[in-house]
Amino acid sequence: MLKGYFRGIKAYAGTFGIIYKLGLWRYFFVPIILSVFIAFLIGFSAWGLSDNLGGWIAQIWPWEWGSHTFRTVSDVLGGLAIITLGLIAYKHIVMALSAPFMGAVSEKIEAHFHEDTSNKSQSSFIQLLWRGIRVNLRNLLMELLLSIPILIIGFIPFVGFISTPLLFLVQAYYAGFGNMDYTLERHLDYARSIPFVKSNRGIAMGNGTIFMLLLLVPVLGLILVLPLSVTAASVSTLELLHPKKTPSV
Repeated sequence: MLKGYFRGIKAYAGTFGIIYKLGLWRYFFVPIILSVFIAFLIGFSAWGLSDNLGGWIAQIWPWEWGSHTFRTVSDVLGGLAIITLGLIAYKHIVMALSAPFMGAVSEKIEAHFHEDTSNKSQSSFIQLLWRGIRVNLRNLLMELLLSIPILIIGFIPFVGFISTPLLFLVQAYYAGFGNMDYTLERHLDYARSIPFVKSNRGIAMGNGTIFMLLLLVPVLGLILVLPLSVTAASVSTLELLHPKKTPSV
């Protein structure tokens, strides 16, 4: 899995060159607008809700002594929980709504690098959108099932420090999953795509790691996250589907 992880990261090399060479920027215009709008909407919502969640957590502490300190800690933990859940929601909403556009990007990349074996999508805009919603809804539920227990671990003294890296890896995996599915849509049905990504989870995590790190870059990260991550995921997924051919810009 470690080898696949670094393959997923390495696929980002040359993504700008691919995007410019194939003239892909026009496909990212609408997804970028969606990305920025949804990020700011979730960000403002998280800002308002973090204090409320912190107050609810603080009620667990029934004693007067230490209540101020516990409230401060509760606000921090509440903010972390809201940010985590906000990132999860942002990721899947944007990836689901962008599916028709990102599918076209992946198809252009496949036609360029694998002209003799490329698959053209037979799905309509609505069908691509529905697949994106279906995949990301499934991933959202799975990610929440994993993230909520991990968030609870964060409250446990001495072992809570493992919560943050675990949350990051879970989010990275499902981000990579969504990015890979834009290519898999043309090759595998929904049911077969899930085990395919599981068997290549290292590549999914590697792709998702850069995806998550890009989101830490204010504004510019929101603009570049989809173009770079989808292009990289398309390249690495196509290498898995066409192992005898190696893409080159």
